[in-house]
Amino acid sequence: MLRLDRALKTTSLISLLLLTLTSVAEAQDPRQAVPTLERPVANPLKVSPGFRGAVDAGSRTTEGLPGPNYWQQTAVYTIQATLDVENKKLEGTTRILYRNNSPDPLSRLVVQLLQNFHRDDVPRIRPAEITDGYTFSRIAVEGQEFEEVPNLRGPGYATNQTNLLINTPNPVEPGDSILMDLDWSFTIPQRGAGGRMGWSEDNFFYLAYWYPQMAVYDDVVGWQADPFLGQAEFYQGLATYDITLDVPQGWLVQGTGELLNEGEVLPDRIIQRLRAAERSDTVVHVIADEDLTAGFTRETPTGRLRWHFAADSVRDVAFSVTSASLWDAVRTEIGDRDGDGSPEYSRAEAIFRPAHELWREGARYAQHSTAFHSRHTGVPYPYSHATAVEGDGIIGGGMEEPMMTIIGGYDNANDRALYSVINHELAHNWVPMIVNTDERRRSWMDEGTTDFNDAAASADMYPGYDGKSGEFSSYIGLARFGQEGALMRHSDHLDSPGHYGVHAYTKPGSLLFTLRSMLGEDVFYRAYQGYLRAWAFKQPK
Repeated sequence: MLRLDRALKTTSLISLLLLTLTSVAEAQDPRQAVPTLERPVANPLKVSPGFRGAVDAGSRTTEGLPGPNYWQQTAVYTIQATLDVENKKLEGTTRILYRNNSPDPLSRLVVQLLQNFHRDDVPRIRPAEITDGYTFSRIAVEGQEFEEVPNLRGPGYATNQTNLLINTPNPVEPGDSILMDLDWSFTIPQRGAGGRMGWSEDNFFYLAYWYPQMAVYDDVVGWQADPFLGQAEFYQGLATYDITLDVPQGWLVQGTGELLNEGEVLPDRIIQRLRAAERSDTVVHVIADEDLTAGFTRETPTGRLRWHFAADSVRDVAFSVTSASLWDAVRTEIGDRDGDGSPEYSRAEAIFRPAHELWREGARYAQHSTAFHSRHTGVPYPYSHATAVEGDGIIGGGMEEPMMTIIGGYDNANDRALYSVINHELAHNWVPMIVNTDERRRSWMDEGTTDFNDAAASADMYPGYDGKSGEFSSYIGLARFGQEGALMRHSDHLDSPGHYGVHAYTKPGSLLFTLRSMLGEDVFYRAYQGYLRAWAFKQPK
């Protein structure tokens, strides 16, 4: 990766282009001599001590590949949660089996508590609805209940902003595992985590950033325990999940992973339509307008249903819970995923409330996006479904999770605008969901790559659309207004939303287009797709 990284970090590239254009313009005037230009020199490449240590330890290489001693931590989550739709509360238990694959003994564990972003005593750089954050009724390690310990000396736990710090009685040695149990509850904010989760109109919930989750311990930084301040997003380890959500009957649940008990929660006619959609190249209305009054879940004596999901090798899980949404689905070709010479398919979906008319094309947009990105990245989509969810009232733009997105209603927009955001959010399934970058510190690594990918997809969807020029003009326009920003700066340490837009999105996207033009498509895509494949389900820097 470092070879590609150097090209991306070369701040002299734009200067070179501008100097060349200036020299050509001056050369056209015979009265002026052509100036002698010195070759621009890139700034020295600064390598952090942590990265240098990882290279020395053999977990990474200077060629940008995982080293022979590469490792990453793993976890298994078992989560059971109950949704109180009237009081907007979520209550649950999380069991985490955490395995230490590092060469380091760990006497302290760090668990992310992202809902604590809403407490009145934590710092943030974006406004937020105030709640109490998490309330814990039990925290146990290896079956032993822990107490909160001031200054955290000795075994116990302490809350530090959006992190939970746990000191274990004995270090977790390399190759060993540790079991943690956390019983928790919180009030669901309407627009939570900076508009990335919440509830809308008493008929829709989007559950994301909702459970205590292990922070990443990696070979370069160690514990990545930067607080969540509302702007820079997330860095999470890949894990296995077993999740049960208890919700009222008449509420559809869809989310990251596979629904294991569809026959217990969905009527036969809905399941039959879902199977038909998985064989169809045209959109199938799995839940149609008439189903909103006829009923689209099973009924039980208790009036509640338990939806059981499982997911493997994902960095997070999110769920939509809705009593008033339509569900469209269609298959999408994602390439030869298993290497047998035949194409495989995933299910592209849109879940939306009927008032948002543009969304009736949402499943088709998801179908095109997922197929295109599978080809463009060289990494076939690895999951069973790619689901775009309308969450108007929570979010205006869009936000990604593995297999899931939440996106605004886009009622006053045109079809290309809705396609663009569905396309962008689903493209994030490749970066950072598969290629697991650190969004908290280096947002440009995932947003810039995704901007590049979604612009290419838009050009494929809308012949005549020039995604490259659109990326350039967005970047240059913001830069002219003083919003230029260095890429290698922590994503929370930026001056304004416009600065963040340049830093994370348009500048790295423009540089990738420029690099493609300089190298030619053949060389560029061999390097680009090689990088994505080399770091699939790993953590690049």
